[in-house]
Amino acid sequence: MALDDLTRMKEHRADDRATLDDLLDEVLVGTLATVTSDGRPWAVPMLFARDGDRLLLHGSTGAGALRQVAAGAEGVLAVHVLDGLVMATSMFEHSANYRSAVVRGELQRLTADAAVEALDVISDGLIPGRRAEVRGMLRKEVSATVALALDITNDNWLLKVNAGDTDEEFFEDDVWTGVVPVHTAYGEPERSPWLDDDVPVPPSVEALREGHRRGTNR
Repeated sequence: MALDDLTRMKEHRADDRATLDDLLDEVLVGTLATVTSDGRPWAVPMLFARDGDRLLLHGSTGAGALRQVAAGAEGVLAVHVLDGLVMATSMFEHSANYRSAVVRGELQRLTADAAVEALDVISDGLIPGRRAEVRGMLRKEVSATVALALDITNDNWLLKVNAGDTDEEFFEDDVWTGVVPVHTAYGEPERSPWLDDDVPVPPSVEALREGHRRGTNR
């Protein structure tokens, strides 16, 4: 099935690359799916970051299915954000406002300096500034990690967006209708129980709490 073959709700397809990039920059976790060598489906949620025209992922070298993807098996990364619940006059007409995307292709395994650079980009994408507050990665830690890149091309992604209110056609005077927005936010940092009270919350964590956008390399 081609990524442009939507069987329903075709009006929700969006072709704007900037909207895709914004979604990929906002989301922390995507689901990577593939088919293993025994023909069985496999999917796992993974942290990722966008670096220009590619997506960067990483995982343990001990993950068998991940090694298969790194060896050239085609995969697809799916992400979504729920923006709101649309309340209508009947349960059938209830819906949701959302943004979702899939990016499909062969993943490239990165090695040596390219792997280290990718892991740095992922770190900065997830928690901007945190990498400068902690020690650098050890060689054995890099060796134990699979770094992967998935290119974003002109024709290997599908973006769907649904935004709006309930259909006025189904309006009834005595039934409340509208949209209940859904937001994701960082809570109050909880320090480790063994950490001295005089160790301050670092700037990277303060920035998350203050609602700064993740990532500076977008």
